[in-house]
Amino acid sequence: MKTPICEQYGIEFPLFAFSHGRDVVAAVTNAGGLGVLGGVAFRPDQLEQELCWIDEHVNGKPYGVDIIVPAKFEGKGENLTFDQLAERIPAEHRDFINQLLTDHDIEVEEVRIRSSALAGDTGKSLLDVALNHPITMMANALGVPPAYMIEAGKERGIPVAALVGAKEHAIKQVQAGVDLIVAQGTEAGGHCGEVSTLVLIPEVLEAISEIPGGKDIPVLAAGGIVTGRQMAACVAMGAAGAWTGSVWLTTEEAETAPHTKQKMLAASSRDTVRSAGRTGKPSRQLRSDWTDAWAPNPGGRNPLPLPLQSMVAEPALRRIDKLAASGHSGAQALSTYFVGQGVGLMNKIKPAREVVLEFIEDYVAAAERLSGTLED
Repeated sequence: MKTPICEQYGIEFPLFAFSHGRDVVAAVTNAGGLGVLGGVAFRPDQLEQELCWIDEHVNGKPYGVDIIVPAKFEGKGENLTFDQLAERIPAEHRDFINQLLTDHDIEVEEVRIRSSALAGDTGKSLLDVALNHPITMMANALGVPPAYMIEAGKERGIPVAALVGAKEHAIKQVQAGVDLIVAQGTEAGGHCGEVSTLVLIPEVLEAISEIPGGKDIPVLAAGGIVTGRQMAACVAMGAAGAWTGSVWLTTEEAETAPHTKQKMLAASSRDTVRSAGRTGKPSRQLRSDWTDAWAPNPGGRNPLPLPLQSMVAEPALRRIDKLAASGHSGAQALSTYFVGQGVGLMNKIKPAREVVLEFIEDYVAAAERLSGTLED
């Protein structure tokens, strides 16, 4: 395809693939799309290793990095230490998690607390690592990118993307100087808003068109997109392409745990839920006994704000995943992972390259069907 965004990013097909797995990123990039590595969970030295590996496997083809720097989080501006943040986690909150584990026949250990990747204090160091590699875009979620990211992008000619879940957020992003908007509907896996993709795309396009320079900012569609025909529908609405994430979780190369992949393959589109029980902000994930234990589920406990909730939840969830992988039934009932409503269409484990090719074929067929409706 010879669309403006394909020419800008040096890709053959405007399919952007977010993944925490370097193998997926490389496979999508090599197949003609643009792989984007989720870097927030890595330490700087780990991110360096991952990006070096990608550099060696994409042969100069384009890829990007997504580094989440939340605009709002507990303790922002207070320069709190890890211990000071940990002190804000109530003892009864830890007791609640212990009881949840006990109810699922998981032996109680001292509730571990670990530093959260969403605390907003690692973004600069991760970005410094990324900028030493030939990335062709950098993205941020959970608010307007920090000034240092936008400034670095302008200085080096690297486009900065921002994920938004509402038209008001898109306006703020354009005013802040981002180069690419990812309009992510509520169907999306991970952190998402409440507006559907079908409604959000035209709302965002209309809203930013009224801002000076806004018409020149491309908008990618995201949220529930796991097929080429969905992508074509979004392009028909004015999107420049698609930003995808969930569809890669059931690929051969994905980092997803085997038992979680099987859960996803068996899930319907109704088996996901927006829950703040993992990070403290609403994020769509597989419904499980863990998500049911937290508000807004009736009778659920109110989660702590970001990053406190993830500081206490992630260690427990990692332990749950390990036990689930060994066949522990209680852990399997609790285990969950970020995934969107498109999971209902994810029914087979495939190589990531095959998914890209299917997207292209499906997109072309959809475009031909649409074109056929205009024939005399």
